[in-house]
Amino acid sequence: MSELLENLDINQYFPVALDWATNLLLAMVILFIGLWLANSANKMVIGISKKHEQLDDTLFRFLGSVARYIVLAFVIIAVLNRFGVQTASIVALLGAAGLAIGLALQGAMSNLAAGVMLLIFRPYKVGDFIDAADRFGNVTEIDMFTTILQTFDNQQIIIPNSQIWGNQIINHSHYSERGVDMHFGVAYVENTDKARAVIDEVLANHPHILKSPAPFVEVETLNDSSVDFIVRPFCKGEHYFNVLYSVPELIKKALDENGIEIPFPHRKVIVVNETA
Repeated sequence: MSELLENLDINQYFPVALDWATNLLLAMVILFIGLWLANSANKMVIGISKKHEQLDDTLFRFLGSVARYIVLAFVIIAVLNRFGVQTASIVALLGAAGLAIGLALQGAMSNLAAGVMLLIFRPYKVGDFIDAADRFGNVTEIDMFTTILQTFDNQQIIIPNSQIWGNQIINHSHYSERGVDMHFGVAYVENTDKARAVIDEVLANHPHILKSPAPFVEVETLNDSSVDFIVRPFCKGEHYFNVLYSVPELIKKALDENGIEIPFPHRKVIVVNETA
């Protein structure tokens, strides 16, 4: 045994052990610093949205997670490199895997990209009434992949963001005041000034119609059997549908009370007796 120990050269293995210990220590330092940097990057990105109310928290939480995982990826590569692992092949493998996953999830990625654009440019927000993707409703939720609407009859509509971004979006809640376009016809025999005065009175007495800007009431078209008025009162956005659905009945009743005829399409037939 003593001869074996004598023949064993401890100095031969000391540099190798020292090198492994050094690499292990450096790897631990890189790992701890990398974890701290990853968490700091995540908090820093999220903190940007907290400083500015107009920025969307959902988007910046997602971007914070992306930043965190990117830092962690570099940290893992640096740690493996300390132990002599060839990281070039690992990077190439991760790139190929990412490409394959991206192709397999092409539809999901398009929804994600559209979601990011919607959260950056914010054409609408939660609580807005919008027309998008041939759907109309109140926006209840916006996430990275979908927009969720609630209809007036309490249906939930989930729309992929890719169907919204790049197409026409009508935000009915963007402006605080809205004009409500309506059309009414009176008979040719009626006095248009009198009809306009009756309509103006109805609009003036409505509790949700604004005095400024003043309602717009003018003759728009001379149809075959009627003189058509365009009526555009203004109201607060939250009262839009109340005005839209209450004013026509009120104007109908007011015109009836004042003896003003609302015509319906009719045709005069002239019979000619050719034998006479």
